[in-house]
Amino acid sequence: MEAPRRSRTVRRRLLWRLRQQWKLLGLFEIDQEHEFYALTCMMKEGLSAAVQNTIDNPPLDELSEDDFKVEVTQVHKGFKMQTFAGPVFASLRRSLGMSEKEYQSSLSSEGFYLQFISNSKSKADFFLTNDKKFFLKTQNKREAKFLLSNLKIYMQHLENYPHSLLVKFLGVHRIKIPHQSKKYFIVMQSVFYPDERIEARYDIKGCQVSRWTDPAPEGSQIIVVLKDLNFEGKNINLGQQRSWLVRQVEIDTAFLQQLNVLDYSLLLAHQPLHKDEKGQSLSFANLIMRTKKSVNPGTSPSHSGAPSVPGAVEEDATLLVSELECGTDRCQVREVHRDSPDIPLRAFDGAAGAPGPGLRELQAQNRRLLPNFRNPLHVIDGPELRYFVGIIDIFTVYGFRKRLEHLWKRLRYPGQAFSTVSPPAYSSRLCQWVQAHAQ
Repeated sequence: MEAPRRSRTVRRRLLWRLRQQWKLLGLFEIDQEHEFYALTCMMKEGLSAAVQNTIDNPPLDELSEDDFKVEVTQVHKGFKMQTFAGPVFASLRRSLGMSEKEYQSSLSSEGFYLQFISNSKSKADFFLTNDKKFFLKTQNKREAKFLLSNLKIYMQHLENYPHSLLVKFLGVHRIKIPHQSKKYFIVMQSVFYPDERIEARYDIKGCQVSRWTDPAPEGSQIIVVLKDLNFEGKNINLGQQRSWLVRQVEIDTAFLQQLNVLDYSLLLAHQPLHKDEKGQSLSFANLIMRTKKSVNPGTSPSHSGAPSVPGAVEEDATLLVSELECGTDRCQVREVHRDSPDIPLRAFDGAAGAPGPGLRELQAQNRRLLPNFRNPLHVIDGPELRYFVGIIDIFTVYGFRKRLEHLWKRLRYPGQAFSTVSPPAYSSRLCQWVQAHAQ
């Protein structure tokens, strides 16, 4: 009986792979016949228990050095799950306005995980939770250790720049199944969420070699992530938000240059704005809500008090009213009390060449008015389109192998722009691409 059963399993897997190739790229439910069904069931069970451990043992107000090094192993039937730096990632999730119960519910829902069939050269496997809020990606040991070794400065960067475009890492885990190799994976916030009305998706590296992908057939539901050459002749139309995007990409890529990494991508997608969404910025109530979300008076992602990485909007006796004269030399953000709206409690006021101290702090953090929308840190509204933007894949270090690859590609592609260049050149080139295409 065992041999026929194994034969049927092999046949089902072969048919599934053929079906995937026929469908090309996209999202597929990982059901009982899928080759990753057993693995994703283990992920769900292990992640649910790991988050429950955080719920039962919430991190202290201030993170300690030990929190960045802690490893917790939980034993399950048929596998073990290890969680790295759990208190740190729990603190970051909280700073994003994310409850642990909400996070746990998404990761361990009854709905099947989705597999994303990517056109990436990476050997990693990509999964999405059923509600598409979170990405799970397998990593090799070196990549997982690289993230953990740089976790403290990553958190510091998010503290200094709460509106950073860097993808938000929410957990690092390892599964050990008897008689199999250990499998590391990370959990990330999806940049393309919610995706119901997204018209096009791009993976941008700022170069040309191997940067074209055949689009999906007309009218097809297949999800294809396009590349740089597919974007030729197009622009990112942001209007008043252009300068913010250009500056934030400069800040984030400078940080990645310090990490000595390259080959990261700027994810970009867009969807049309509804008529009522186009007028939201003119609504005074919406402006108050957006400013409240954007200028949250928190301290840092490492503190359990009010979050500094905007997410949840807290209710208190103070409203932050923004009076922005974009395109001019003045900008004012002031706080007013609910009971006395005509009496400002504190004002951040500045003119060209002489910004006040509060405004200088806001400018240094490169904040913007976040949309009153889900996933606001990765969403930027232009006059006609809503853009989803994020920087991903930050694990490729410019070491000996990449230096050799750079020399080989210089010979192979003379005079052409390819991805394997030094971190300073890579950062500069991506910034130039954003400057050239953002309007």
